[in-house]
Amino acid sequence: MACFIQAVYLLELDRQENRTEDNALASKWWVPFKYKLAQILLDDRDGSIFGAILEWDRSAALSDLVIMRPAGAPRAVLALRGTVLKGPTIRRDIEDDLRFLAWESLKGSVRFKVALEALKSVADRYGSANVSIAGHSLGAGFALQVGKALAKEGIYVETHLFNPPSVSLAMSIRDIGEKAGFVWKRFKSMLPAGNETKISRDEAENTGGFGFKNWIPHLYGPKNSGLGLGKWVPHLYVNNSDYICCSYTDPDGKEENNAGKENVGPTNEQLAAKLFVMSKGKQKFLEAHGLEQWWSDDSQLQLAVHNSKLITRQLKSLYSLPAPQQGKPR
Repeated sequence: MACFIQAVYLLELDRQENRTEDNALASKWWVPFKYKLAQILLDDRDGSIFGAILEWDRSAALSDLVIMRPAGAPRAVLALRGTVLKGPTIRRDIEDDLRFLAWESLKGSVRFKVALEALKSVADRYGSANVSIAGHSLGAGFALQVGKALAKEGIYVETHLFNPPSVSLAMSIRDIGEKAGFVWKRFKSMLPAGNETKISRDEAENTGGFGFKNWIPHLYGPKNSGLGLGKWVPHLYVNNSDYICCSYTDPDGKEENNAGKENVGPTNEQLAAKLFVMSKGKQKFLEAHGLEQWWSDDSQLQLAVHNSKLITRQLKSLYSLPAPQQGKPR
């Protein structure tokens, strides 16, 4: 999966460098696995490539005498890249980074809508059990929210999140929210008139306290909740030396008394997410946040079994039934 995400990074860099089919680099990351490029996902704000759908290439496999698709290999993969600090795409990438820090939501981004529609389409074509979504860094943030949106509709897609962003970086959550919100407002004020970024209703509702009341996690969910928990189990790959995603490894600690509270985290022992932690000791940030560590031959992964606050808070909307409506809607 990490190799497919690398292909998306290179698709954008190939575009920026005006590389032709003869000297393009991206295809080298899917052809050896017998996949083909089926669709690219474009950000219409700047024309950048932020994602791609790769499909199993049966004819290429048969030419190499590979008769059957390997067990576990999906028919199609939606891969989403993270931030590229180069060229014309940097502005929109940073814009979505700030959006996530300020509102914990990416639903107001055009990339969310494009990715959601693409994943729905490919799931309808091949069946959700034969489709995967994967993302790195900012792309992992999109993949998590797109996957969760489909899970709420009863569509369960295998999800792989590499170095997913967390909001508890080095400061308190509130400090981060206030500072990111201030930067976001300043950034919006610099946008050309008539081209302001639209904020979704979810984001607007989250701006009170900058929305951090709905965030941070439990690896386990309630049994037989009827809401798809346990059917959708995202896989998270984190590195403790990466301050962008290391908060996912923070344990829950002591449980609060949640009697009478709505939308609280789960308490029983049903797996809701798999958390894989890279164990290489202390590393520099760029190495710890890099994508290449996940295909390295010397990768040392550990499956974390402790409860994680951040995952619980991310997935808690899947645990809880909607509040009953009272009276007629206005």
